[in-house]
Amino acid sequence: MNELNIKNKVAVITGGAGFICSEMARSLASKGVRTVIVDINKESADKVAGDIENEYKTPSIGLSANVLDKASLEASKKVINDKFGNIDILVNGAGGNSPAATTRVEKMEGNENPEDTFFGLKIEGFDRVFDLNFKGTLLPTMVYAADMVKQRSGAIVNISSMNSYRPLTKIAAYSAAKAAVNNFTQWLAVHFSKTGVRVNSIAPGFLLGNQNRFLLIDEKTGEPTPRARKILNSTPMERYGTPDELTGTLLYLVSDLSKFVTGVVIPVDGGFSAYSGV
Repeated sequence: MNELNIKNKVAVITGGAGFICSEMARSLASKGVRTVIVDINKESADKVAGDIENEYKTPSIGLSANVLDKASLEASKKVINDKFGNIDILVNGAGGNSPAATTRVEKMEGNENPEDTFFGLKIEGFDRVFDLNFKGTLLPTMVYAADMVKQRSGAIVNISSMNSYRPLTKIAAYSAAKAAVNNFTQWLAVHFSKTGVRVNSIAPGFLLGNQNRFLLIDEKTGEPTPRARKILNSTPMERYGTPDELTGTLLYLVSDLSKFVTGVVIPVDGGFSAYSGV
């Protein structure tokens, strides 16, 4: 039976200081993986890396890089190669949503203020969210995966979303970008299929974090919004997921347990994708 076989490998986690990916970095470190926390915020990246070293006694470094700036990523790769050697694992976790790319109404009736609908979306906000989630997956892969192809082994895990399958109301840019991430995952898996590099995605269901709190928690009352109630009613487990509940799938996808798995998007969603609502 195949073992994990990931001890002492080098993993780069973009968005590594964030809600989901800091937990993913910890899960890798717990198995002896040397982790690189790449985040736009250097202070946050350093803190996560320091916490990992203290808790798991495995080497970890924090680096600041902008996933939309190839030169910034290339500079970080030089540091990684100098300190740890070649990169074996890439987790593309940088992403997020913004009110600037979110409509105020879910379904138009035709008599709303256009600013509250699709027609009021600001293209700058749309571009920012789409680029962060899609190009912020594409560009790090262009930079960090070069080591994997060179050594003819490696695993890439993209962080998608359940709204890549069924787009959610209001968040047009985020839904479109995550659908693009799924397509890119499949495309790149085929492109890399003879190089020894596998490419897969995890599609989390609903977690309550900073990027969606403004949609799910009423600022004035602290109670769930009507949208949050719909989410929980559409999730058979009737709760939000937690970041640590994604880590089993991550460890599977980056390890030898999944040596013949590439080009898949795995939902971790509390049953959301299986439920018709009836």
